Order: sequence, then structure tokens, then C-alpha cells
Amino acid sequence: MTTVAVLGGGKIGEALLGGLVAAGHDAGTLLVVEPVAARAEELTARHGVGVVDAPEAARRSDVLVIAVKPADVPGALDAVHDVLAGRAPREDRPTVVSLAAGLPTSALEARLPADTAVVRVMPNTPMLVGRAMCVLSAGSAAGETELAAAEELLAAVGRTVRVPEAQQDLATALSGSGPAYVFLLAEAMIDAGVALGLARPVATELVTATVDGAGGLLTTPGSDGREGAAPHPGLLREAVTSPGGTTAAALASLEADGLRPALARAVAAARDRSAALGRQYG
Repeated sequence: MTTVAVLGGGKIGEALLGGLVAAGHDAGTLLVVEPVAARAEELTARHGVGVVDAPEAARRSDVLVIAVKPADVPGALDAVHDVLAGRAPREDRPTVVSLAAGLPTSALEARLPADTAVVRVMPNTPMLVGRAMCVLSAGSAAGETELAAAEELLAAVGRTVRVPEAQQDLATALSGSGPAYVFLLAEAMIDAGVALGLARPVATELVTATVDGAGGLLTTPGSDGREGAAPHPGLLREAVTSPGGTTAAALASLEADGLRPALARAVAAARDRSAALGRQYG
């Protein structure tokens, strides 16, 4: 079985390790590099994974996952560089899968031995509950084999989609930042319910269950009445909206207040900020 080493034992690193264990990956082939001893012990106790230093991770892994903060990536890559240089590219060297937000593959490749296969991934926080949306892009030395290996790895924590790296900033704006938009909407709905007289626990339960159920409809084929087809959000919305009814009144108010253009501006702002961060790190 493939040996996976994760550089970084934070929330995202643990989510990946836990998802792999839950999916049946042998914990004996999972390694983590975590310098904080107490945290390392916690990961071993919780998931059964082995704790190693960075050179050992580079020596033993088939897939080397970078799961540290962007500012810590240069140090992490420097720590594995020499060991990776001693392993033949493609034939023996591990595929490097980066979960570091905003870092282009060119910046990663510049600190790695030549011809190292790099796959850039933008995950999102639903990875913590096994429902991630992970966006993958191949570096200059990564091909179908490396992309497929990354997809297989990330299938343990959710869904994957491939995009050209030039679209990563836009994908970040939609799926990477997207959960925050949903949380803000839920928070605003709860606050509105409280302002109109509901107890906060009741409003919270109503809204969170509604968001969860709506997400289920969005991801269930045929839920919009078209058998076997991927659901269209517009058709799902129309199914809830009776002419002259309560939903129609609410949607008219949201449209009048400019919800769609506000969201379009928000997505553009997130895309532009992602691009700026990429230039900073790159």
C-alpha cells in the first residue's frame, strides 16, 4: 500500500490522516511530521500513525503532502530537499501534494530538486468532516499518474476536480472561501429569526438543518425532477417558490437589495486576493 507522509499535523493534516484511516488505509503506512511532541503523541494515539522527522518522511514516502502554513512551506521543503534529490524522479521520488493555500507550483518547484512532480491542491474546511471540495492542478513535471494518485488520496476526505493552474485563484474564491459565505448567510438568517422573536437555539436549529438539507438536494442527482441529472440550483429554487408566496416575497427582497451583484463582487475580491498572495509567495 502507498506510504503517505504528511508534513504538518494541524487540523487539515489530521483531517487527511483521519480520512485515510477511515477509508481503510493501513495506519502503518501513514506518517506525520509534527515538531510539537504533545501534538505528535495525540495524532499517534488517535489515528495510529507514525511520527517521523522530515528527512525520514522524504525517504519513506510515495506521496509527500505539504500541510503547513504558506509561510512555513520554504522551511519544510528545505528540510526534505536533499533526501528527495537522492531519489530518482518519477521512478522512485514521491509525488509532492501541496495543500498550502496560494502557493503556485512554480514556487514549490523552485525549492525542490528538478523534475519533482508537484500537484497543487486547494482544499476547504469541510475536509474536517469528510466533505471537502479539493481543486487540483498539475505542476510542470506532474502527469496523469501523479494527478490520479492525488485524486485517490483526497477521495478519502471528499470530492475532487481538476482545473488548469491559471484557474486556481477563481476556484479558491468559490470553494476555498465558499464555506465562509454559507456560514455568513446562516448567521444572518439566525440573527433575523432572533430579531423577529425566535429563541436563538430554535433559530439556530432551523437554519442549520435547512442549510444541511439544501446541500443534500444540491448534491443528489435527480432532486430537481430531472432523473439522473446533476441538480440545477435554479430549478431547485423554483420548486420552493410558489407564485405570490412567502419565498417569492423573500427572494424579491434579496434581488432588490443586490444579492447577486454583491456575491459576484465578493468572489472577484477573493480571486484577486488569492492572486496577490500567490505573487507574494511566488
